[in-house]
Amino acid sequence: MAEQQNIEYKQSWHNDYLKWVCGFANAIGGLIYIGIDDDGNVVHLENYAPLMEDIPNKIRNAMGIICDVQLEDKDDNKYISIKVNPYSVPVSLRGRYYYRTGSTNTELTGIELNEFLLKKAGKTWDDVVEEGATIDDIDISSISKFIEESKDKGRLPDTDGLSIKEILDKLRLTEGDKLKRAALLLFGKDPNRFYPNIQVKIGRFGADASDLKFQEVIEGNLVYMIDEIQIQLNHKFLTRSVSFEGMKRIEKGGYPMEALREMLLNALVHRTYMGASVQMRVFDNKLSIWNEGALPMGLTIDNLKEEHNSRPRNPIIADACFKAGYIDTWGRGILKIINSCKEAELPEPSIIEKDGGILVELYTKYAKVDGAVGGVIGGAIGGVMGGVLDEIIEELTEKQRDVLNIISNNNKVSYKEISAILSINESAVSKHISKLKDKSIIERIGGTRGYWKVNTTKNL
Repeated sequence: MAEQQNIEYKQSWHNDYLKWVCGFANAIGGLIYIGIDDDGNVVHLENYAPLMEDIPNKIRNAMGIICDVQLEDKDDNKYISIKVNPYSVPVSLRGRYYYRTGSTNTELTGIELNEFLLKKAGKTWDDVVEEGATIDDIDISSISKFIEESKDKGRLPDTDGLSIKEILDKLRLTEGDKLKRAALLLFGKDPNRFYPNIQVKIGRFGADASDLKFQEVIEGNLVYMIDEIQIQLNHKFLTRSVSFEGMKRIEKGGYPMEALREMLLNALVHRTYMGASVQMRVFDNKLSIWNEGALPMGLTIDNLKEEHNSRPRNPIIADACFKAGYIDTWGRGILKIINSCKEAELPEPSIIEKDGGILVELYTKYAKVDGAVGGVIGGAIGGVMGGVLDEIIEELTEKQRDVLNIISNNNKVSYKEISAILSINESAVSKHISKLKDKSIIERIGGTRGYWKVNTTKNL
């Protein structure tokens, strides 16, 4: 049998293996076999007799726990099994804590250790009382907004005529007369006074991460940030396709609003709040959001992309956001992001574990994803595309792709309108269009009252 989460093989005993005993005790328990190699073959232990006495004593003296140590026999070859039970209290080895995850034994430090100790105490970070906070630290307008937004969801208990304290009680955000951390995160006047980095950093970049154009830092409680971040994105950071119907200006978001909102809510609700700020990076052809906090034990990125159970890091915050209608509690957030991008004919988002957190990236229609051009041009505009056309589009400059994006969204757009959208002069627009024509990507049908045609591979 191969090594797995609850089985470990060792050919001989070494005192360093007490770390594995500690790791099993802090996780789901397990078996350690002494005298079996990595392939599962029994290797005879010559010194099994003294080990049968030494191992239980070392475990008890070093960690204060009792393990079932048995002498085993297979074909006259002796080996030892150590059965480690899971413990409801944290177990340390010389002041250090270890945890078995998968087939790896990990030392817990920093944020991971803090969350582990809270979990063993039956708490999560957001469920802890903030001793220095009072009801005066709560923003009444944020609670009013929260209640107003929850009305059509039917999830929030009746709050009519209740005081602020009573409303917080209903949301399980208090313990006696004291406020929990979740109350300050959701409705605090200034959460950063209590905890660092309760903020979202948004940066607008050019071609790559070294080309920072401008940035904003948005801080405040969750109810405030959820709306303010979307406002900042729409008015300052996102370049949106624009078309005209008569005198009416029609703007089309480069990314689905549902995907952006789900990304933001996932980052704010499920982040590690003692870690770094949430960070959003907006590029010409993609948008990313990163929040600190690894996935729960046993959950993988692939699990997120399919039906799975919700396991929030901050359950008190998540429950309040559910009652307001911000999120659901069925683990569908990532699926919503993927499906909304699919409906918008955009490339599939990228979701990876990076730098101790989760990074989600959305791509525009012309973004290069894994060596291919994504979205409409990489897929279909009124017909079969790809192959030759993909290779041609990969050679375009960013501005040429921007022009193509605008034309594909509005085939009657004028040079003047493109000039206004991209903030470049009409002669520059003319040069970009000439390049697209030369590559047979677009052509003009009719004169000034005609329209633009985007070619498929059939027309090349």
